[in-house]
Amino acid sequence: MATKKSSGIGETIKTIFYAVLIALGVRTFLYEPFNIPSGSMIPTLLEGDYLFVSKFSYGYSRFTIPFGFHLFDGRILGGEPERGDVVVFKLPTDPSTDYIKRLIGLPGDRIQMIEGILHINGEAVPRRRVEDYVTTDRFGRTVRTTQYIETLPEGREHFIIERSDDGFLDNTQEYVVPEGHYFFMGDNRDSSQDSRVLGVVGYVPAENLVGRAEFLWFSLEPDASFWQIWRWPGSLRFERLFEGVN
Repeated sequence: MATKKSSGIGETIKTIFYAVLIALGVRTFLYEPFNIPSGSMIPTLLEGDYLFVSKFSYGYSRFTIPFGFHLFDGRILGGEPERGDVVVFKLPTDPSTDYIKRLIGLPGDRIQMIEGILHINGEAVPRRRVEDYVTTDRFGRTVRTTQYIETLPEGREHFIIERSDDGFLDNTQEYVVPEGHYFFMGDNRDSSQDSRVLGVVGYVPAENLVGRAEFLWFSLEPDASFWQIWRWPGSLRFERLFEGVN
Protein backbone atom coordinates (compact mmCIF):
# COMPACT_ATOMS: atom_id res chain seq x y z
CA MET A 1 0.00 0.00 0.00
CA ALA A 2 2.79 2.41 0.97
CA THR A 3 4.66 1.65 -2.27
CA LYS A 4 1.58 2.40 -4.39
CA LYS A 5 0.97 5.64 -2.51
CA SER A 6 4.59 6.75 -2.97
CA SER A 7 4.40 5.85 -6.66
CA GLY A 8 1.23 7.94 -7.04
CA ILE A 9 2.81 10.98 -5.39
CA GLY A 10 5.89 10.58 -7.57
CA GLU A 11 3.79 10.50 -10.76
CA THR A 12 1.91 13.62 -9.65
CA ILE A 13 5.16 15.49 -8.99
CA LYS A 14 6.52 14.36 -12.34
CA THR A 15 3.35 15.52 -14.14
CA ILE A 16 3.50 18.93 -12.46
CA PHE A 17 7.20 19.25 -13.32
CA TYR A 18 6.59 18.51 -17.01
CA ALA A 19 3.61 20.88 -17.10
CA VAL A 20 5.72 23.70 -15.64
CA LEU A 21 8.53 22.91 -18.08
CA ILE A 22 6.17 23.05 -21.07
CA ALA A 23 4.61 26.30 -19.83
CA LEU A 24 8.06 27.86 -19.43
CA GLY A 25 9.03 26.68 -22.90
CA VAL A 26 5.93 28.22 -24.47
CA ARG A 27 6.40 31.46 -22.55
CA THR A 28 10.09 31.68 -23.45
CA PHE A 29 10.08 30.67 -27.10
CA LEU A 30 6.53 31.04 -28.44
CA TYR A 31 3.89 33.23 -26.80
CA GLU A 32 3.61 35.27 -23.65
CA PRO A 33 0.36 36.79 -22.31
CA PHE A 34 0.13 40.47 -21.43
CA ASN A 35 -2.67 42.72 -20.29
CA ILE A 36 -3.24 46.39 -21.11
CA PRO A 37 -3.25 48.64 -18.01
CA SER A 38 -3.77 52.04 -19.68
CA GLY A 39 -5.40 53.82 -22.60
CA SER A 40 -2.27 54.91 -24.46
CA MET A 41 -3.02 52.59 -27.41
CA ILE A 42 -6.71 53.45 -27.82
CA PRO A 43 -8.43 52.73 -30.19
CA THR A 44 -6.27 49.71 -31.14
CA LEU A 45 -5.97 48.36 -27.61
CA LEU A 46 -8.22 49.13 -24.66
CA GLU A 47 -7.56 49.09 -20.95
CA GLY A 48 -8.60 45.63 -19.81
CA ASP A 49 -7.52 43.83 -23.00
CA TYR A 50 -5.50 40.62 -22.63
CA LEU A 51 -3.33 39.59 -25.55
CA PHE A 52 -0.67 37.16 -26.71
CA VAL A 53 2.73 38.39 -27.88
CA SER A 54 4.82 36.22 -30.19
CA LYS A 55 8.34 35.91 -28.78
CA PHE A 56 9.77 34.30 -31.93
CA SER A 57 8.88 37.21 -34.25
CA TYR A 58 12.04 39.18 -33.47
CA GLY A 59 14.15 36.43 -31.97
CA TYR A 60 15.40 36.27 -28.42
CA SER A 61 17.34 38.46 -26.03
CA ARG A 62 17.96 38.56 -22.30
CA PHE A 63 14.68 40.42 -21.99
CA THR A 64 12.65 37.56 -23.46
CA ILE A 65 13.98 35.09 -20.91
CA PRO A 66 11.60 34.51 -17.96
CA PHE A 67 12.58 35.82 -14.52
CA GLY A 68 15.18 38.17 -16.01
CA PHE A 69 18.06 35.71 -16.31
CA HIS A 70 20.92 37.48 -18.12
CA LEU A 71 22.20 34.59 -20.24
CA PHE A 72 23.55 36.57 -23.21
CA ASP A 73 23.68 40.02 -24.81
CA GLY A 74 22.16 41.15 -28.11
CA ARG A 75 19.50 39.23 -30.10
CA ILE A 76 19.63 35.79 -31.68
CA LEU A 77 17.49 33.98 -34.26
CA GLY A 78 15.48 37.11 -34.95
CA GLY A 79 13.77 38.77 -37.84
CA GLU A 80 13.58 42.54 -38.17
CA PRO A 81 10.50 44.35 -36.87
CA GLU A 82 8.44 46.25 -39.44
CA ARG A 83 7.14 49.76 -39.24
CA GLY A 84 3.57 49.65 -37.96
CA ASP A 85 4.03 46.59 -35.74
CA VAL A 86 2.52 46.80 -32.26
CA VAL A 87 5.36 45.75 -29.97
CA VAL A 88 5.94 44.95 -26.32
CA PHE A 89 9.32 46.18 -25.12
CA LYS A 90 11.20 46.75 -21.91
CA LEU A 91 11.38 50.41 -20.92
CA PRO A 92 15.00 51.54 -21.48
CA THR A 93 15.03 53.62 -18.27
CA ASP A 94 13.47 50.79 -16.22
CA PRO A 95 13.82 47.31 -17.76
CA SER A 96 11.47 45.84 -15.16
CA THR A 97 8.58 47.70 -16.83
CA ASP A 98 6.81 46.48 -19.99
CA TYR A 99 5.52 49.00 -22.53
CA ILE A 100 3.40 48.38 -25.61
CA LYS A 101 3.41 50.88 -28.48
CA ARG A 102 3.42 51.06 -32.26
CA LEU A 103 6.75 51.02 -34.11
CA ILE A 104 7.03 54.28 -36.04
CA GLY A 105 10.74 54.91 -36.60
CA LEU A 106 13.40 52.50 -37.86
CA PRO A 107 17.16 52.94 -37.41
CA GLY A 108 18.33 56.05 -39.27
CA ASP A 109 14.84 57.55 -39.63
CA ARG A 110 14.07 61.18 -38.83
CA ILE A 111 10.82 61.54 -36.88
CA GLN A 112 8.97 64.75 -36.02
CA MET A 113 5.49 65.89 -35.03
CA ILE A 114 4.34 69.18 -36.57
CA GLU A 115 0.90 70.47 -35.55
CA GLY A 116 -0.26 66.96 -34.77
CA ILE A 117 0.94 65.50 -38.08
CA LEU A 118 3.56 62.75 -38.01
CA HIS A 119 6.53 63.39 -40.31
CA ILE A 120 8.95 60.63 -41.31
CA ASN A 121 12.17 61.59 -43.09
CA GLY A 122 10.80 65.02 -43.91
CA GLU A 123 7.51 63.78 -45.39
CA ALA A 124 4.11 64.23 -43.76
CA VAL A 125 2.37 60.93 -43.07
CA PRO A 126 -1.15 61.04 -44.57
CA ARG A 127 -4.11 60.79 -42.24
CA ARG A 128 -7.80 60.94 -43.09
CA ARG A 129 -10.62 61.86 -40.78
CA VAL A 130 -13.14 59.12 -40.02
CA GLU A 131 -16.03 58.84 -37.59
CA ASP A 132 -15.32 60.01 -34.04
CA TYR A 133 -14.20 57.52 -31.45
CA VAL A 134 -17.07 57.34 -28.96
CA THR A 135 -16.78 56.22 -25.35
CA THR A 136 -18.63 56.72 -22.08
CA ASP A 137 -16.90 58.26 -19.08
CA ARG A 138 -17.29 57.08 -15.48
CA PHE A 139 -20.26 59.41 -15.04
CA GLY A 140 -22.11 57.84 -17.96
CA ARG A 141 -21.55 60.79 -20.29
CA THR A 142 -20.78 60.28 -23.98
CA VAL A 143 -17.28 61.40 -24.98
CA ARG A 144 -16.30 61.92 -28.62
CA THR A 145 -12.67 62.08 -29.76
CA THR A 146 -11.43 62.93 -33.24
CA GLN A 147 -10.30 59.77 -35.04
CA TYR A 148 -8.11 59.31 -38.10
CA ILE A 149 -6.69 56.52 -40.22
CA GLU A 150 -2.96 57.08 -40.57
CA THR A 151 -1.11 55.54 -43.54
CA LEU A 152 2.57 54.79 -42.96
CA PRO A 153 5.13 55.00 -45.81
CA GLU A 154 4.96 51.28 -46.57
CA GLY A 155 1.17 51.47 -46.90
CA ARG A 156 0.13 50.02 -43.54
CA GLU A 157 -2.92 51.72 -42.05
CA HIS A 158 -4.06 52.05 -38.46
CA PHE A 159 -6.43 54.15 -36.39
CA ILE A 160 -5.25 56.99 -34.16
CA ILE A 161 -7.14 59.45 -31.99
CA GLU A 162 -6.27 63.10 -31.32
CA ARG A 163 -7.99 65.44 -28.88
CA SER A 164 -6.24 68.38 -30.52
CA ASP A 165 -3.27 69.21 -32.75
CA ASP A 166 -1.61 71.65 -30.38
CA GLY A 167 -0.89 69.44 -27.39
CA PHE A 168 2.43 69.08 -25.59
CA LEU A 169 3.66 66.32 -27.92
CA ASP A 170 2.03 67.60 -31.14
CA ASN A 171 5.00 69.84 -31.96
CA THR A 172 8.38 68.29 -31.31
CA GLN A 173 12.00 68.44 -32.23
CA GLU A 174 13.25 66.21 -35.02
CA TYR A 175 14.33 62.85 -33.61
CA VAL A 176 17.06 60.89 -35.41
CA VAL A 177 16.79 57.19 -34.55
CA PRO A 178 20.24 55.71 -33.77
CA GLU A 179 21.43 52.49 -35.33
CA GLY A 180 20.23 49.45 -33.43
CA HIS A 181 17.29 51.40 -31.94
CA TYR A 182 13.60 52.01 -32.67
CA PHE A 183 11.10 54.82 -32.15
CA PHE A 184 7.65 54.03 -30.73
CA MET A 185 4.42 55.99 -30.38
CA GLY A 186 0.98 55.30 -28.93
CA ASP A 187 -2.13 55.44 -31.09
CA ASN A 188 -3.78 57.69 -28.50
CA ARG A 189 -1.45 60.49 -29.51
CA ASP A 190 -2.31 63.02 -26.79
CA SER A 191 -2.30 60.47 -23.96
CA SER A 192 0.82 58.43 -24.61
CA GLN A 193 4.20 58.65 -22.94
CA ASP A 194 6.37 57.22 -25.70
CA SER A 195 9.61 57.77 -27.60
CA ARG A 196 8.78 61.45 -27.96
CA VAL A 197 9.63 61.73 -24.25
CA LEU A 198 13.37 61.13 -24.40
CA GLY A 199 13.97 61.15 -20.66
CA VAL A 200 11.49 58.36 -20.00
CA VAL A 201 11.19 56.21 -23.13
CA GLY A 202 13.26 57.69 -25.94
CA TYR A 203 15.00 55.42 -28.45
CA VAL A 204 14.45 51.74 -27.65
CA PRO A 205 17.41 49.35 -28.18
CA ALA A 206 16.70 46.28 -30.32
CA GLU A 207 17.70 44.13 -27.34
CA ASN A 208 14.71 45.49 -25.37
CA LEU A 209 12.08 44.16 -27.77
CA VAL A 210 10.01 41.38 -26.20
CA GLY A 211 7.70 40.47 -29.07
CA ARG A 212 4.93 41.44 -31.48
CA ALA A 213 1.33 41.72 -30.32
CA GLU A 214 -0.70 39.14 -32.22
CA PHE A 215 -4.27 38.74 -30.96
CA LEU A 216 -6.58 39.34 -28.02
CA TRP A 217 -7.70 36.32 -26.03
CA PHE A 218 -9.75 38.13 -23.39
CA SER A 219 -11.13 41.60 -22.70
CA LEU A 220 -12.88 43.12 -19.69
CA GLU A 221 -14.18 46.56 -18.91
CA PRO A 222 -11.51 48.34 -16.83
CA ASP A 223 -13.64 48.39 -13.68
CA ALA A 224 -13.48 44.57 -13.46
CA SER A 225 -10.50 42.40 -12.57
CA PHE A 226 -9.65 39.10 -14.24
CA TRP A 227 -10.12 37.18 -11.00
CA GLN A 228 -13.62 38.60 -10.42
CA ILE A 229 -15.33 35.80 -12.34
CA TRP A 230 -18.76 36.78 -11.05
CA ARG A 231 -18.42 40.12 -12.93
CA TRP A 232 -17.54 38.58 -16.29
CA PRO A 233 -21.13 38.39 -17.65
CA GLY A 234 -21.59 42.16 -17.38
CA SER A 235 -18.00 43.24 -18.08
CA LEU A 236 -16.76 40.86 -20.79
CA ARG A 237 -16.25 42.51 -24.20
CA PHE A 238 -17.37 39.60 -26.36
CA GLU A 239 -16.80 41.51 -29.60
CA ARG A 240 -13.06 41.77 -28.89
CA LEU A 241 -12.39 38.09 -28.13
CA PHE A 242 -9.78 36.53 -30.46
CA GLU A 243 -9.46 39.76 -32.44
CA GLY A 244 -6.15 40.28 -34.22
CA VAL A 245 -3.96 43.29 -33.37
CA ASN A 246 -3.49 45.52 -36.41
